[in-house]
Amino acid sequence: MWHQIEPVHAVFWYSPEVFAEAAGLGLPVETRWPSYFAWRAAPLGEPGVARVASAFYSFSPRMVGEHVPDVWGVASGERVLAARERAVDRMYRALLGDGVGSAEVAEAAGLAREAALAAGHSGRPLSAANAGLPWPDEPHVALWHAIGILREHRGDGHIAALLTASLDPCEALVSFAAVGAAPVETFASRGWSEEEWGTARERLLSRGLITADGTATPAGHALRNDVERLTDDLAYAPWASLGPEKSERLAKLTTPILIAALESALLPATNTLGIGKIPPPTR
Repeated sequence: MWHQIEPVHAVFWYSPEVFAEAAGLGLPVETRWPSYFAWRAAPLGEPGVARVASAFYSFSPRMVGEHVPDVWGVASGERVLAARERAVDRMYRALLGDGVGSAEVAEAAGLAREAALAAGHSGRPLSAANAGLPWPDEPHVALWHAIGILREHRGDGHIAALLTASLDPCEALVSFAAVGAAPVETFASRGWSEEEWGTARERLLSRGLITADGTATPAGHALRNDVERLTDDLAYAPWASLGPEKSERLAKLTTPILIAALESALLPATNTLGIGKIPPPTR
């Protein structure tokens, strides 16, 4: 289900309609990062560097500090959240055309909401913050919101899995690159310096998790497999509650949106999520 719905949600970070709303707030749009930190952190209120770096985990606190808390001086958290809903509405209307108001989208929104409402949020700050927001009225916007709760629920659990594996934020990226998830250059988007990356490599080398050239050892592969397995386990409760038949129905209903997202060419082929490696489903 993560592979199915993550691209449906993640296309938001790259859509021109979203950048247009960010520009309307007065945010810089030369890169996606000023608006990214605003859109994703606003459910937490107007948090500072430490809180955002902790919740986002893999970003260098130095990079976070380039955008937070200054972003709240440009646009309040309340304005950002209102613009976020407008951006989702505009994005899906551009992506789906007349299909945005279909019965299928409304049904998908209902099922995704049912799954999201079954997610527990103890120890999960980002999913809890999103779950605490009012539900949008429009079904297509509510669908995005529900998926957002589920993806942050999974992400919060992923951080717990990384902590269990004793992988700090930079080590998490180095170990992910080591198993071939994406080229090392892709992870530069998280703001760590070459020195910080190299030092993290040395720590993983000393643990026997990577080789001198930065590729994962069998122990490194095993540890990353454990991280992904635990992430899946911690993300399972909403889908167990929804059940296999409804989950399958949600997958079927979101497939046209998934195809539209993948065919939009907005999602980068190489990214830190691995979603660019997912082949479009057969029609």
